[in-house]
Amino acid sequence: MKRPSPRRRLLVLVPLLLLAACTSSPGDGEEEQPDDLSPAPAPGERWQPAPGVSWQWQLTGKLDTSVKAAVYDVDGFTTTKEQVAELKKAGRRTICYLSTGAWEDFRPDAEAFPQSMRGEGNGWEGERWLDVRRLAELEPLIGKRFDMCREKGFDAVEPDNMDGYRNKSGFPLTAEDQLKYNRLIAKLAHDRGMSVGLKNDLDQIPQLVGEFDFAVNEQCMQYEECDRVAPFVEAGKAVFHVEYEKPLAQWCPKAREAKLSSLQKKSELGVWREVCR
Repeated sequence: MKRPSPRRRLLVLVPLLLLAACTSSPGDGEEEQPDDLSPAPAPGERWQPAPGVSWQWQLTGKLDTSVKAAVYDVDGFTTTKEQVAELKKAGRRTICYLSTGAWEDFRPDAEAFPQSMRGEGNGWEGERWLDVRRLAELEPLIGKRFDMCREKGFDAVEPDNMDGYRNKSGFPLTAEDQLKYNRLIAKLAHDRGMSVGLKNDLDQIPQLVGEFDFAVNEQCMQYEECDRVAPFVEAGKAVFHVEYEKPLAQWCPKAREAKLSSLQKKSELGVWREVCR
């Protein structure tokens, strides 16, 4: 399953320095951040998260629904309808994490994706890039996954692996191929009344910022590229951002200035988090 950015990351052994303005998750002896909520959309409208809104990103382990975050980004397959309802009752907005650009052999619908559509591995066990040129075949497959998210009550979708054209996918994917597919993904979510986020894919933000409702970014501080997600903030749309290695004290002030919704996470994306605020 996709976790951190597919780029090769260097291990930097440095002390984790914490700003007084940055707090920890429950259970580590630190006080949790004050609660806040993201307003529900008006009837008939999609949810639109605003810049700086708080969030939690948990894709592994038993889901902890007690974290005081306005937005939860959680696995679409393993999170139950009842858990989504519990979060909604508490006023939380929920994002359905799915891989839309890579095949995963551990998903219940894995065999529905033809062998010829599965390309090179993307660096994670059991995953292969998808041939996103095959729009007619992918549309019903991804649409069925989005139906699942809607039926569980999610407000939005986080489609992962949306930049196969920038990687060794095993297919001659072009930037135009990726744009067509990403726009299809946005349409599939919007047709079902859900918001949708653009995951990484920094090069295509200028073309896609108008069609996506928020962005999800990994390690833009480490790679000095957070200015490239600024169009989302300028459009009044949240950028949900995480760092894994760069010490929080080194980047938190810049993240606050840029109005990012920023967390320090461990790469397995369990419940643990450090909040930049």
